Amino acid sequence: MTTATGRELDHALVDLGWHEMLTDIPDIAVPLVFRLLGETGCHAPLVNDVIAHAAGMPLSGTVALPFTGGAWVVWERDDRPGTTVDAELPLHPTRAGAEIPLAAGRCALAWWLVGSSRAMLALARRHALDRIQFGRPISSFQAVRHRLAETLVAIEGAEATLGVADDELGALLAKASAGQAARTAARHCQQVLGGVGFTAEHDLHRHLRRTLVLDGLLGSTTELTRAAGAHIRTAGHAPRLAQLH
Repeated sequence: MTTATGRELDHALVDLGWHEMLTDIPDIAVPLVFRLLGETGCHAPLVNDVIAHAAGMPLSGTVALPFTGGAWVVWERDDRPGTTVDAELPLHPTRAGAEIPLAAGRCALAWWLVGSSRAMLALARRHALDRIQFGRPISSFQAVRHRLAETLVAIEGAEATLGVADDELGALLAKASAGQAARTAARHCQQVLGGVGFTAEHDLHRHLRRTLVLDGLLGSTTELTRAAGAHIRTAGHAPRLAQLH
């Protein structure tokens, strides 16, 4: 994934057996591949395949996807610049599509957000270890440590939520949790990096733009949190998502 992205990576993964893995071992293939997309900063239109598989549709096509604010987009399988804040992703506006199952797609995007969050944390951690102020690394300052620790806790919490996301509500909460973790990572890591994090030469802005788009796809953190609240209010109780022993 570090040498190919977009259409090239899409074709390479198909050649490696992505479709077979998605069909036979989705519980292993989806977390592995989508987390690596986030960690490496590469991209491929694989969420189309995840949703198509869940809906019993043919793979290798595209699906109209709901986006935050009531919009709909299509993730093309080419390298044309997209119309979102992350132009690397070939997402383009489209008409509202048919109702499709979103749980599997939300979990896949959640793993991608987790991977991107870990990439941002790694960048901030490396900077904190290397940057010297007042004769010592800024990683020795308590304020910096707290921001990095809070980011790690948010990421680990999102992964824990993904680990028990085995139904529609679980997937909804997992996507919301991963989006919140990405927001936390973007905010804290930007503050740790300081001015260098705003520059085009640094990789942080690429991960930040990527998480903004992925958070909005298939429902943003804000929208999904409200949806979860409405579900619980209607049901009259909060379901137990994980059995604690």
